[in-house]
Amino acid sequence: MKVLLRTSSVIALAVAAAGCQTPVPQVLAPKYVPSNFTAPTARVSQVWPSAAWWQGFGSPELNGLIVTAQTENLDFAAATARVLQAEAQSGIAGSALFPSVSLQGLAQRSRNGVSSLTTGTGSTGTPVPVKGFTSNAFGITLDASYELDIWGKAQANLRAADQLVLASSYAQQVVALTVTTGVATTYLDVLGLRERLAIAHQNVDAATRILAIVQAKVANGVSSRLDLAQQEATLAGLEATIPALEEQEREARYALAILLGCLPEGFDVAGQNLDGITTPVVAPGLTSELLRRRPDVAQAEADLASAHANVDAARDAFFPQIGLTGSGGFTSTAISALLKNSALGWSIGANLLQTIFDGGLLQSELDLSKGQQEELVATYRSTVLNAFSDVETTLGQVSSLADQERLKTEQVNAAAEAFRISELQYREGVTDLLNVLTAQQILFSAQDQLVQIKLARIQADVGLYKALGGGWSEAANAASQIIPAQTTPVKAGPPASPPPSTTTAPVPATPKAETLPENAPPPATQPRH
Repeated sequence: MKVLLRTSSVIALAVAAAGCQTPVPQVLAPKYVPSNFTAPTARVSQVWPSAAWWQGFGSPELNGLIVTAQTENLDFAAATARVLQAEAQSGIAGSALFPSVSLQGLAQRSRNGVSSLTTGTGSTGTPVPVKGFTSNAFGITLDASYELDIWGKAQANLRAADQLVLASSYAQQVVALTVTTGVATTYLDVLGLRERLAIAHQNVDAATRILAIVQAKVANGVSSRLDLAQQEATLAGLEATIPALEEQEREARYALAILLGCLPEGFDVAGQNLDGITTPVVAPGLTSELLRRRPDVAQAEADLASAHANVDAARDAFFPQIGLTGSGGFTSTAISALLKNSALGWSIGANLLQTIFDGGLLQSELDLSKGQQEELVATYRSTVLNAFSDVETTLGQVSSLADQERLKTEQVNAAAEAFRISELQYREGVTDLLNVLTAQQILFSAQDQLVQIKLARIQADVGLYKALGGGWSEAANAASQIIPAQTTPVKAGPPASPPPSTTTAPVPATPKAETLPENAPPPATQPRH
C-alpha cells in the first residue's frame, strides 16, 4: 500500500510538471575555466594546430605512415562502425514518431469432413450423413496504429539517440587523434632508438680502438695487465647495451606496424635518426576556446546532453499512453467479388494505458536516469579539468625539455673534446688509462641522454598538438554546454619562429545561451514551468 501511495503521488506530480524539459545546456562555472594558461607559451603566428599538423615535422615518411593509419588502423575502423550503430539506434528511436502500417493478404481453401449429424432417414430407415464441402476465402487487410506522443517521450528518446550519434562521432575523432599521435610518437621512438644504437656502436668502436692501444702497451711492457682487464671490461659493458636497445627498437617497430594495420613481420621504416625532424611551434589561444577544440570534451558534452533527454523520457513514462488503431479491407469467398463494396469492412479505435501500480518500476527508472545524469555531469567537468591539465603539462614539457637539450648539447660538445684529448694523451703516454675511461664514460652517457632528451622534446611537441585538439573543432550549432566568454590573452613567452607550411585553424564562435548560476543544483532537479 505504501508503494501504491508513492506511485500515485509521483503520477500527480508528473501531471503537474507536464511539458517540462530538463534545462540544456549546463553552465560551466568560472572555476572550471581558467582565465589564462600559466605554463611558458611561445609567441608564434600559428595559434591552434592545423588539421595536417604532422606535416610541420618535415618527414615525408611520417606523412605517409599517418595517411596509411587513417585508412587501415583497426581501432579507427571499429570507431567508425560504432558511429553506424549509433545512427541506426537513432533511426529506431525516430520510428516511434511515425505510425505503423502493415498490409496483409489472405488466400485460404478448406474442406469440411463428413458430419455425424443427419437431416432425415433413408428408405431403409437408417440415418443419412451430411456430405462434406469445400470453401474458399480471400482477403486484403490494411492495419495501422499510432501512439500519440503527447508528453514528448518519443521525442526525448530521439534527442537522446541523436546526442549519442554525436558522442560516437566525437569518440571517432578521439580515436583518430590518438592513432595519429600514436603513429608519430612510435615512429619517433624507432628513430630515437636507432640513433642511440648508432652512438652505442660508435662507443664500442672507440673502446675497441683504445683496447688495441692498451694491448700494444702491455706487449711492450709499458702498461700493466690491470689496464688491459679494465679496458676489456669497459668494452664488454658497452657491447652489452646493444642487445637491449635492439630489442626496444624491434618492439617499437612492431607497435608501429600494428597502428598501421600491418603484420609486424617484415615491417620496416627508412629513417635512421632524428636529425631530419623539425620542431613546429604552436600556441594555444583563449582558454575557453580549448573546450571547442577537444573531441573528448565534446564527447562528454554529448553524453551529458543525452542523459538530459533520458531524464525527460523517464519522467514522461508516468503519463498515460494513448494509441490509435485502424483496420480496413476486403473479405470474400471469390476473387472476382473481393473488391466489391459488399466485401468491404473496417474498424477504428483508440486505447489508453495508465500505470496504476508497478512496484516502483517507473520511479526507479527515473532515479536511475537522474543518477546517470549526475555521473555524466561529474565526468564532463573532470574531462574539462583534464583538458586544461594536458595543455599546461605539455607546454611545460616543451619549454623544460628545450632548455635541457640546449644544456646537454653543451655538455656533449665539452665531453667529446675531453675524450679526444685524453685518448691522444694516453696514446703519447702523458696520462693514464683511468682518465681515458672516465672521459669516454662521460661522453657516452651524455650522448645517450641527449638523444633521449631530444626525442622527449619532439614527442612533447606531438603531445601539445594532441592536447590542443589536433586541429579539430566542434561546430558551433552542435554545442550544448555554456562556456563563459574569455577575453584575456594568453601569456606569451619569448618569440619563436613559426614552422614552415602551417596554417592557422579557424576559431569557431561560442554559441549564446542562457546561463545558470554557479551554485545551481544539477539540471535534472530544475524543471521548466
